[in-house]
Amino acid sequence: MLIEAALVESPGGPFTPREVEIEAPRSDEVLVRLAAAGICHTDLTMRRSWRPALLPMVFGHEGAGVVEAVGSGVTTVAPGDPVCLTFRSCGTCPQCRGGHPAYCLRSDLNMRGVRADGSSPLSRDGSTVFGNFFGQSSFATFALAYERNTVPLTAGISPVLAAPLGCGVQTGAGTVLNTLDAEPGMSLIVFGAGGVGLSAVMAAVAVGCAVIVVDPVPARRTLACELGAADALDPATPGLVRELRRLTGGGAHHAIDTTGRGEVIGQAVGTVRRRGTLALVGMGGRAEVDIMTVLTNGIRVRGVVEGDAVPSDFLPKLIDLHRRGLLPVQRLVTEYPFAEIETAARDAAAGRVIKPVLTFG
Repeated sequence: MLIEAALVESPGGPFTPREVEIEAPRSDEVLVRLAAAGICHTDLTMRRSWRPALLPMVFGHEGAGVVEAVGSGVTTVAPGDPVCLTFRSCGTCPQCRGGHPAYCLRSDLNMRGVRADGSSPLSRDGSTVFGNFFGQSSFATFALAYERNTVPLTAGISPVLAAPLGCGVQTGAGTVLNTLDAEPGMSLIVFGAGGVGLSAVMAAVAVGCAVIVVDPVPARRTLACELGAADALDPATPGLVRELRRLTGGGAHHAIDTTGRGEVIGQAVGTVRRRGTLALVGMGGRAEVDIMTVLTNGIRVRGVVEGDAVPSDFLPKLIDLHRRGLLPVQRLVTEYPFAEIETAARDAAAGRVIKPVLTFG
């Protein structure tokens, strides 16, 4: 079948809509007609560093749409079902069986650019187009996914709002609700007020935490407060760590770094009270942490992938929070027609928007 997909044809090159062919679903695959797809920081990072041997490539891992067709072995969804797409996991390794699919031992399934057998379902003029990104490659009018990363949606939620749930919102909210087990009255500092950070803010406010946000962009600090944060500081604030400790009564119960920047992580450690937890969710380089501070204060430093969520269970919970007005995802979203994907990507990279979501006519 002919579809339209946004190809990246050179490392760091633009997203360029092209006509490509997609195969019919195999026995374990689900063909989804996309209605919306969020653009995530991971998409922007990977297009810069993707191996040239696996180009042209179709990225995208926050898809939402309607099931068009299913393979013979698929039983959990059927044609016509509205669905949200998320990360892929094998379902059989110890981590998956233990309820932690975000740490699947076959996490390479999300980053191979091909199916597990080395094939790609996409082609153009007889040549291979690589895809299967996060088991979906949703920067396209249609995508092939799998049962484990296809989550049925309760009728009523817009695909534009459902799409970001598959990664960004799941990561931020899941870090608060699943990893930190935040409780009413606890304090939380969130470093970075992008889509992931503000999702963490909303989730923490929903459970009654006192939240402080640190971000250099005034508009994002304002939005954080509108979403319920008690305060929002510029990272250039003199004596930032000291001020954050003052505002949290001697240090926060928890902190989340969404920036992936070493200097920010170093500051974040200093803002956490004794036996508190710092969660790291941002992709980045190396960080130097004061080991004595961590050791003598019993601080836990946790890496968190995809909010340590089981998507089939967690995404319905996020939708319920949204319906109750506690997770206003619409405050983060800016819509772009699919044809304007490169503009959306540039706006996201420049920080002009928080969560760009592509729409398909």
